[in-house]
Amino acid sequence: MSRHVEPGAVVPPVELVPDEIRLLRFGAVTRNTHRIHYDTAFARSEGLDGPVVMAQLHGCLFYRAAAAFAGEAGEVLSVGWQNRAPAYAGHRLVVSGAVEAVDPETGEITLALEEHSLEEHSHPDGEGPGSLCCRGRAVVIVR
Repeated sequence: MSRHVEPGAVVPPVELVPDEIRLLRFGAVTRNTHRIHYDTAFARSEGLDGPVVMAQLHGCLFYRAAAAFAGEAGEVLSVGWQNRAPAYAGHRLVVSGAVEAVDPETGEITLALEEHSLEEHSHPDGEGPGSLCCRGRAVVIVR
């Protein structure tokens, strides 16, 4: 038996603070070894504020949020997102959202998700939306 879900239901936030070492390791696993993801001096020479989070890691956070919402017995059918602005090593990334639609025939639930980057030093209370990094959707089945 699945739980009842209505449009507007909140998707609990998923958070990560990636550092240069995590970005280097993630890049090695995904075969993305571009220096802008782990080398501060190189990233700055390219006009960035520092090492940037790679797109695939944003996708992993979107997937985590969808999977947590679906629950252990649920299923993530799809995840899609568009990067809107860079996210930097050391910033707290928060993916959150809400149920956008529920298909009563298939049981598919569409989640509208956003990822914000919070700079700890600019948001001392940890509140506020921060910078929008990514926006996307996930489709899940809750069982």
